[in-house]
Amino acid sequence: MEKISSLQNSRIKNLKLLSEKSSERKRLGLFVIEGLKECMMALEGGYEFVEIYFSEHYTLNDLYALYSNSNMPLFELTNAVFSKVAYRDNTSEVIALVKMKTHHLKHLKLSEIPLLIGLESVEKPGNLGAVIRTMDAVNADAVIICDPRTDIYNPNVIRNSVGTLFVRQIAVCSNEELLSWLIEKNIKSYAAALSAKHFYHQQNLKTSCILIFGTESDGLTDFWLKNAGGQIKIPMLGHNDSLNISNSVAIMVYEVKRQRDFK
Repeated sequence: MEKISSLQNSRIKNLKLLSEKSSERKRLGLFVIEGLKECMMALEGGYEFVEIYFSEHYTLNDLYALYSNSNMPLFELTNAVFSKVAYRDNTSEVIALVKMKTHHLKHLKLSEIPLLIGLESVEKPGNLGAVIRTMDAVNADAVIICDPRTDIYNPNVIRNSVGTLFVRQIAVCSNEELLSWLIEKNIKSYAAALSAKHFYHQQNLKTSCILIFGTESDGLTDFWLKNAGGQIKIPMLGHNDSLNISNSVAIMVYEVKRQRDFK
């Protein structure tokens, strides 16, 4: 075990780059996880760990549940160094360097009557993380991200998903790939759109379906407005015409679960 006390250490510089730059994560195929809970979820999800860093406040006993299930280098950081490299203010004083996974449609395993969440061109990492957390709460089959503008290993995605990103099914693809896959699997698509004539609770959502959401600024593109099997919307009774995307997702997927008696 090595102790690191300098911010100029090459490993520390690498951690900072991976936390801050998507291009660096993509180039190296690595990303950073903060927090023991999140690390344990990644371990449960089958992620391959490369290195573990921990604050000098911690002991090997504190890390035993994580370290005993893996075989990787350990690095103890002084409190001063850890506070500078940590992305979160209230981290549980553990940071791990982990290998990325691939997330293809072909890897998804579906239930008998799947419920899927589709996101087109999602750009805010916090929203993506919150949607994944909601997907976990309702035990949906997967979140499928089309033409993303952020990468799923952004620290804010991990933080806002509360680590559920690592134990749930995620796929990344193009709009065209998803549409072909949905046709092949006989899954009906519903586009969440202000132009919809019907409200979400007026639809029969007991059959296999995917609810597809666009960006908060522009909504869905014409691709899904034209190709989705139906359009649905949420009643808006005040001055504004839309909700935060994570709120919209939560409202609609819980209606699906209600119609299915929360099974």
